[in-house]
Amino acid sequence: MASASAVPEVVLRHGSARPMPAVGMGTAEFPSTPERTRNAVLAALEVGFRHFDTAAMYGTEAPLGEAVAEATRRGLLASREEAFVTTKLWCTQCHPHLVLPSLRESLRNLQMEYVDLYLIHWPINVKPGPTVYPVKKEDAVPFDFKGIWRAMEECHRLGLAKAIGVSNFTTKHLDKLLAVATILPAVNQVEMNPVWQQRTVREYCAVKGIHVAAYSPLGGQNWGGYGNDVMESPVLDEIARAKGKSIAQVRRLGVSLCTV
Repeated sequence: MASASAVPEVVLRHGSARPMPAVGMGTAEFPSTPERTRNAVLAALEVGFRHFDTAAMYGTEAPLGEAVAEATRRGLLASREEAFVTTKLWCTQCHPHLVLPSLRESLRNLQMEYVDLYLIHWPINVKPGPTVYPVKKEDAVPFDFKGIWRAMEECHRLGLAKAIGVSNFTTKHLDKLLAVATILPAVNQVEMNPVWQQRTVREYCAVKGIHVAAYSPLGGQNWGGYGNDVMESPVLDEIARAKGKSIAQVRRLGVSLCTV
């Protein structure tokens, strides 16, 4: 079994979360299968993973929570505190009066008293309703940066989220948020990999003390729903062949930020 202590940790500059393991496991899968998610998380815990990423929209909060509880019963974890759990607020819930109830629902799903990190999933606001994807353009409404972030801050003050942050925010979105924030976002989680390096966002966040976490470090599907520009990169393939490694191994050698 790999030791969890072998995974480097990142100290977040805002909030009161424990140090965040620099490598995490994402649980987005469409369609999601609860048993598959639960078993995958348990297997990850067995080999040393301690950072897990979910979201209201993924439908994987409940099996993730079940796996953490089972791992604690088995002794894989000494307590829930050994796991770093991130979840996210979906676009249909991005309304000041719905932020706290949405987090409470996520906590019920997770069977936890708090999450280590709570993120606004996208800087997109649509009419209140069921958690659906994709959202409809005609349902979009103006994003209330001040009102929504005040509600996120309240989640932190209540101890329900040890740290709060955002996901998929550009520097323009962050400018608007920081203008009204009394508690700064600890993290901005964005897609980042060799073909989408997010240099502007990384430089901005470094100055502001916001940690950048990367999702899809091995590349995600193209917007057309097919292909993977990282795993199918001829440049990375050439490097991998020269080193006798896989493309995924070559990519991992370059990881310096938290990835999920």
